[in-house]
Amino acid sequence: MDDEPSLVRPVAGYLEHDGFVVTTAADGEQALAAARRDPPDIVVLDLMLPGIDGIEVCRQLRTFSDAYVIMLTARSEELDTLIGLSVGADDYMTKPFSPRELTARIRSLLRRPRTTAQEAGEQQVRKIGDLSLDTQSRQVRLGQTLVELTRTEFDLLETLTERPKVAYTRRQLIEHVWGPDWFGDEHLVDIHIAHIRAKLGDDAATPKFILTLRGVGYRIGPG
Repeated sequence: MDDEPSLVRPVAGYLEHDGFVVTTAADGEQALAAARRDPPDIVVLDLMLPGIDGIEVCRQLRTFSDAYVIMLTARSEELDTLIGLSVGADDYMTKPFSPRELTARIRSLLRRPRTTAQEAGEQQVRKIGDLSLDTQSRQVRLGQTLVELTRTEFDLLETLTERPKVAYTRRQLIEHVWGPDWFGDEHLVDIHIAHIRAKLGDDAATPKFILTLRGVGYRIGPG
């Protein structure tokens, strides 16, 4: 989903040559219509689409699709990345980029495991204080209140709750959630953790659930 034909044509051709079925759209309205008509597995979404911009497309997409979203931006400012991920993007890339790198990101997302608790022989419901995470239904609750997380946010929280009080580095979390062959800015983890904390009402300064370990990474569990 991009309004630059000089980018869309070669990238679409590269992906098709690599075995993917590709649908393209040049503006926000076309993008949403295409996603409703033919539900995608991965959406590559430009931030600066004409009409409805990429941020709003991602926000609306999240109301009817759980497809992975890779946000494209020509800007390097962190604010764009933060805004994009806050509406449900799973990854981001800054233009210019190589089709080979994009393909690697796509394959990494598609390889993310979707193993249920019963298949893995793990406890189905994990509890940390009044936080509960159901690995089979993929639901998170604070007390009786359902917390809406994106697929990536859930996967990160699921990884942290698998071994409470065990510290994970950013790289370890990336390998668990995005896959060992993912490459890019590891601070992507920090952005997703910040969004999880916001949804849980968890203050980073006095955390109840997710603790930051300076120079190490993150762990879950009471301090």
